[in-house]
Amino acid sequence: MGNLCTCFSPKTPVKTKKPAKSLQGNSQTGPNSSNRWTRIRSTRKDTHDAMIHEQALAAAILFRQHQQQNGSDSGSFPFDRSVSLRYPNGSGSKKTQLPRSSSSRARSLTDPLLQPHQLVNRDIKLDDLETNHFVLVHGGGFGAWCWYKTIALLEEGGFKVTAIDLAGSGIDSFDTNGITSLSQYVKPLTDFLEKLADGEKTILVGHDFGGACISYAMELFPLKVSKAIFVAAAMLTNGQSTLNMFSQKAGSSDLMQQAQIFVYSNGNNHPPTAINLDKSLLRDLLFNQSPSKDVALASVSMRSIPFAPVLEKLSLSDIKYGTVRRFYIETSEDNAIPITLQESMINSSPPEKVFRLKGADHSPFFSKPQALHKLLVDISKIPST
Repeated sequence: MGNLCTCFSPKTPVKTKKPAKSLQGNSQTGPNSSNRWTRIRSTRKDTHDAMIHEQALAAAILFRQHQQQNGSDSGSFPFDRSVSLRYPNGSGSKKTQLPRSSSSRARSLTDPLLQPHQLVNRDIKLDDLETNHFVLVHGGGFGAWCWYKTIALLEEGGFKVTAIDLAGSGIDSFDTNGITSLSQYVKPLTDFLEKLADGEKTILVGHDFGGACISYAMELFPLKVSKAIFVAAAMLTNGQSTLNMFSQKAGSSDLMQQAQIFVYSNGNNHPPTAINLDKSLLRDLLFNQSPSKDVALASVSMRSIPFAPVLEKLSLSDIKYGTVRRFYIETSEDNAIPITLQESMINSSPPEKVFRLKGADHSPFFSKPQALHKLLVDISKIPST
């Protein structure tokens, strides 16, 4: 989202694969041609088996050396299996490197694999946390589907996770053009919180426009929210609307202005009812650091952003909203809500602590899923002061 509706006038919606090389059959015919092919296959298999045997032997020797260097023969210490990641440019000692994986799939440079000592789920005692229940709230146009990596990582660590589809989003069947208020848009979230048992707390996570949505919910149910985490999100002050906040950078994002397509279901003489984003510009605007497969998922899953909630001013009080602990996660490579705007919101209403995801675009659940997961878990462990 970001810089929504700088004007309300209608807009006009704006490798060839190389043929696979076929294996040419041997033109030789005769009684011995079949035997000759069998011998070739057998030789290749023997060579392959020998190579695997050598690799296994090298790994075993390295493991034994590592045991001896650490004075342990029991193998009870954690063995660092990430040696191949330590010398990405080939500058390390070849004698101590494990053989490279035979996989041809390139690792993501935007979210490298975590080292064993960085695994955040190993020593978490969930019973010591005030709550282990995360409630994930998507941004404008997104849906619960965008959190699929975050959901998997959190659940693997034993956390309870609920991802909400706001009205007219994700698989919710409501017509986006019929949403006339923020309360109507946020109703799936407020209904969920209302049904929680007394004393049951959650950690609310809001992305993009979802920040305004969790703020609205925090004002209604402050006792059911242990912490609120704003991820590249609209963190508003009392009496401010999302439109007010984004207008602070009017004219600074030509890309956003180009991407916006206003929908006028009530006629061109009335305000827009929704906003679509030009799919040809989605990658540059929202996913400039994200994997192609996630961009493809978003391109077929994103829906219109309801317009009325963007205009609505929030009513936030110190005795309710102000009592919930807030944390902000900045995204440094964000083209939708630039880092300067994120810092402006932080300065206007300082949260308890600010974190920054380096190399993350506007959708860190795609571009930096492991790093985002680590921050979420770290924030869950911050004790009450």
